[in-house]
Amino acid sequence: MVLSMILMRLAHWILSCYRAAWKIRNHGKISPTRPPPPTQQPFMHPTITKWPTEGRATKTLVCDIHGTLLRTPSFFPYFMLVAFEGGGLLRAVLLLLSYPLLCVLDQEQKLRVMCFITFCGLSSKHMETVGRAVLPKFYLENLNLHAYEALASAGKRVVITNMPRVLVEWFLKDHLSVEEVIGTELHMVGCYFTGLLTPSGVVVKHKSLKETFGDTKPDVGLGSPHDPCFISLCKEAYVVGKEALMPREKYPKPLIFHDGRLAFLPTPTSTLALFLWLPLGFSLAIFRLLVGIFLPYNIVILSSALSGLKIRFKIPKTTCTTTTTNQKNGVLYVCTHRTLLDPILLSTTLAKPLTAVTYSLSKTSEIIAPIKTVRLDRQRDRDRETMRKLLREGDLVVCPEGTTCREPYLLRFSSLFAEMTDDIVPVALDAKVSMFYGTTASGFKCLDPILFLMNPWPWYRVEVMEKVAKEFTCGGGGRRSCDVANYMQELLGMALGFECTGFTRKDKYLILAGNEGVVKDKS
Repeated sequence: MVLSMILMRLAHWILSCYRAAWKIRNHGKISPTRPPPPTQQPFMHPTITKWPTEGRATKTLVCDIHGTLLRTPSFFPYFMLVAFEGGGLLRAVLLLLSYPLLCVLDQEQKLRVMCFITFCGLSSKHMETVGRAVLPKFYLENLNLHAYEALASAGKRVVITNMPRVLVEWFLKDHLSVEEVIGTELHMVGCYFTGLLTPSGVVVKHKSLKETFGDTKPDVGLGSPHDPCFISLCKEAYVVGKEALMPREKYPKPLIFHDGRLAFLPTPTSTLALFLWLPLGFSLAIFRLLVGIFLPYNIVILSSALSGLKIRFKIPKTTCTTTTTNQKNGVLYVCTHRTLLDPILLSTTLAKPLTAVTYSLSKTSEIIAPIKTVRLDRQRDRDRETMRKLLREGDLVVCPEGTTCREPYLLRFSSLFAEMTDDIVPVALDAKVSMFYGTTASGFKCLDPILFLMNPWPWYRVEVMEKVAKEFTCGGGGRRSCDVANYMQELLGMALGFECTGFTRKDKYLILAGNEGVVKDKS
């Protein structure tokens, strides 16, 4: 934590010096801080909390997104998300290097420069993926509660913004049910953005409002205190403060699935800290990886803790002496699935070798895995025989969700594991990161373990629970396999405090990547 704070302060100091030097070069001196002119004082409008609650369903509400629906007025973090997640590391570096220049440009010029760096040569497919799977998470976490409640109560919802429409349209229409989004349009050649704006240029909000509604004024205008011209064109005008943040339980749609590698909002200072951390983080990941592969179990946890990897584990005393009903078979460990390291962390915690069954594991992950991994092919009869053979050889780890989930939800459990044995031990696993996500639906899966281990202080929870009673299994209790799977999902959900859902692996990949997440056999 101390290192992170030092890096952030250093980044802030460097940016401040760069900005000051730029102003000195262009203006000869740094102007002292002056109060804004009287014309830029906050316009006196009532806050949105004073909007009458009666008759809202018949009203037409017009608002902006940045500084109104979103608590922060800064555009830079969302351009950086598109540059990093959709365009790659080099594009993100170029956008960060342009930040000192952006500080001395006016709003329209700043927007044009960020659009060119972020979108030049970017395909519409990549932008669609980022807009659907990455940006909604950060928008929801920055959503203003009072502004959203006002928007949700209106009959017709229109958003006019000078941001590029492709950056906000998916979120506004899919999550906030906005009927019409008017934003700056980007020029395209075929399926690729040129980075230039269309001839209409940057949207002027008050002009677009007049063109959209003509002589008819919209009922309610919602904006920031410093945007009087825009909201004053409405019959009623209200402003939004920055006090209320949208809690997770009030999200318009539950945030269950999202993609992307960054686990934080990339402001200029945090992005600079990220790039300064990359060389050290990669070296640290290699060290942690080698420790897990070559050192004995009793040393791995201590060495990992010294490197910043925090592992909290809980093992009941009965687990250390667990014996199977049938001595010919091993124990089946049924785990929640957070990252590819789940079986490895369980094996380290129990201090014994385990075998893990996988589906779409990359060849790189299979090679560097310190435990035995066996790939299944999603053919139920064939997978059943494979798992039974592995159980006869020893203990087996299975993640019946079939894919990872980052948020506090459990996906529907596949029931195949319940048909294997009655010796079932549930394991509650959870992981938290501060910089990089170690999972992806549309990126390079071979980087998953590396990126997770590159986090400064990754956190893991491993809770091995008591063996499932025989009356709750298929053989001993005569229960159906689907009932056993649902029971296990509820049991692990209660242990972690997670909500159980009916979503499956197929649902996740259709939402995030537009495919079913199955790699076709090229042979």
